[in-house]
Amino acid sequence: MQFEESHILKDLPSQFFAGLVAKVNAKIAQGADVINLGQGNPDQPTYDFIVEALRESAQKPASHKYSQFRGNPNFKAAAAAFYQKKYGVELDSETEICVLGGAKIGLVELPLALMNPGELLLLPDPGYPDYLSGVSLAQVDYETFALLPENNFRPDLSAIPEETARRAKFIYLNYPNNPTGAVATVDFYKQVVAWAKKYNVGVISDFAYGALGYSGFENPSFLSVPGAKEVGIELYTFSKTFNMAGWRLAFAAGNADMIEALNLLQDHLFVSVFPAIQDAGVAALLDTRASAKIAELNRIYDQRREAFVTAAAKIGWQAFPSKGSFYAWMPVPKGYNSESFAELLLDRAHVAVAPGKGFGAGGDSYVRIGLLVEPERLIEAVKRVEDLQLF
Repeated sequence: MQFEESHILKDLPSQFFAGLVAKVNAKIAQGADVINLGQGNPDQPTYDFIVEALRESAQKPASHKYSQFRGNPNFKAAAAAFYQKKYGVELDSETEICVLGGAKIGLVELPLALMNPGELLLLPDPGYPDYLSGVSLAQVDYETFALLPENNFRPDLSAIPEETARRAKFIYLNYPNNPTGAVATVDFYKQVVAWAKKYNVGVISDFAYGALGYSGFENPSFLSVPGAKEVGIELYTFSKTFNMAGWRLAFAAGNADMIEALNLLQDHLFVSVFPAIQDAGVAALLDTRASAKIAELNRIYDQRREAFVTAAAKIGWQAFPSKGSFYAWMPVPKGYNSESFAELLLDRAHVAVAPGKGFGAGGDSYVRIGLLVEPERLIEAVKRVEDLQLF
């Protein structure tokens, strides 16, 4: 017997990152020494006190039972306490926190939980490709708004047509930004809140890289702006702040109606996250050792950024001056688009990068560099690019 996939699955967009990984692995299998700068997977280990908290909890029989459907109270309380201390945001841990098995789940779930087929979602271009998975699964409409270098890759909200703004139900924002590394400001978020109230649009702030700021830059939380909780939510993941990508732990915080919808959908899909992982999350959020670890992590990324950007500048390859995340956003040389340039680098220089087109049409004149290898390898990657004599 053969069983055909559903129309919904057939209509899903191609998984950009899976395809990228397959190309890199194929080159490595041929014996090439590939410097992989196309990934977004943190290379540093999870902090030791978090691993210890997991070990201790996993040994307790209580952790072997189902979690509470909407997450364990101690984890949600820790999330609320973290936001109060770090960003000055007051949250009700029961009604304004939703536990997620990774932020991607929340971002893809949200259209299913809060939108009806045919309603309009606004997405950034360039932007995280998996936003489109939620569009497809929920069968909603979407339009993009441009992120341009002259605006520091922040949207000009006044450029969104009036008719589009009035029809839109939600808008996704992502700062520090993937793929550009651009950052937001408090003034920008104030403009977002005012715009959202004017047009009755809900805001989803993807704050995945919130802890990562270049040269001491502190990223503001969308929720820290007055009125933000009235119009939206923010998603915070443990993957980048605590090097817990494989643990699959995150939470959404903010508007109680939006949180309730996400929780209700998850009541039917999951029984929350393994209790021991939630207990480890409590340690990550509340342990006093975390701040020093995060500061050291930022120092590592600063050193890598400076090594790569400085070396690239010497060959005439000028980076966008990113202040957040662990990415460098690099222009492609004349005569290439992002895909042809990425293919050339992989085939002839054995350097893997992420083509900007994978993040939307607006990214096609750039490639994304992941600063997730040691400075020496980053400098070696630039040397290999230099040898191609493209700049």
